[in-house]
Amino acid sequence: MSDAFETRVREFEEAWLSPLAVRSYETRGRARPEPPPRLRTPFARDRDRIVHTKSFRRLKDKTQVFIAPEGDHYRTRLTHTLETTSISRSVARALRLNEDLTEAIGLGHDLGHPPFGHAGEQALDAALQDRFGRGFRHNEHSLRVVDVLERDGRGLNLTAEVRDGILNHTGPTEPETLEGRIVRLVDRVAYINHDIDDALRAGILQVGELPVAEIELLGDTGSRRIDALVHDLVEASEREGDISQSEEVGEAMFSLRAFMFEHVYLGPASVAPQRRAQAMIRGVFDDLVEHPEKLPPGEGALAVRVTDYVAGMTDRFALARFAALA
Repeated sequence: MSDAFETRVREFEEAWLSPLAVRSYETRGRARPEPPPRLRTPFARDRDRIVHTKSFRRLKDKTQVFIAPEGDHYRTRLTHTLETTSISRSVARALRLNEDLTEAIGLGHDLGHPPFGHAGEQALDAALQDRFGRGFRHNEHSLRVVDVLERDGRGLNLTAEVRDGILNHTGPTEPETLEGRIVRLVDRVAYINHDIDDALRAGILQVGELPVAEIELLGDTGSRRIDALVHDLVEASEREGDISQSEEVGEAMFSLRAFMFEHVYLGPASVAPQRRAQAMIRGVFDDLVEHPEKLPPGEGALAVRVTDYVAGMTDRFALARFAALA
């Protein structure tokens, strides 16, 4: 049965997938060789390994944008991950690219994000710079999570293509695969639109304050904007043979992103919560540096051990640790 499964997958991919797609059984491999899965593709195995991690489960209690919001319907890092992955897989299917690879990258891309969203990432980066002369980037830490930290230090032994997509979903380097580039772009499509939705729900934005030209072009609801962005992404990518947007739609999305930074991410309503979050991260970080006996047992440099511990915290756990310092 397992031999027949691989044969059918190979035949299906040869008949259906684009010549530009990564073939499931032509992966560049894993750091530690292992027998191929019997009833899953190698990328499906990676996807399942990610979903079963503690790091993935902790995403449900990590902030996306709004810190400890009073309401049940705000996005978390987990729902952002699921929305990004769902959209990415739809794009991959339309472009006849490898859906399993795309899904694995999407599910793993934010595993290394610290508590309190981007405010927490900035605070952890600043603390590391001040105390140890090194920085923090969540994409790099996401790779460390899957390579080293999960499975009690053994890591997940993921395929090279999934590791590349996780590492390069943000930052200066593009992913090597088209599947990884889908996740890199869709990550922005997802968070810009669901963050608008959450900002409207929180009363930080009013519908009439959204930029008129961009909303007229992309749509007046989140679902319409995502639909417009996805259709443009698929059509432009099919024309170019790469993952891209049309100039008009790309500029509109960039403009919406700039609007969100000015009015929401760095806006007046976000200043006080972000400062509190940064103070908590710094307080917990400094306390652990001064009292390393509070860290879980482990080996390695103090900077690495503290980073691993703080970045792995949920918002709730970080709040409790900070409260215990008083």
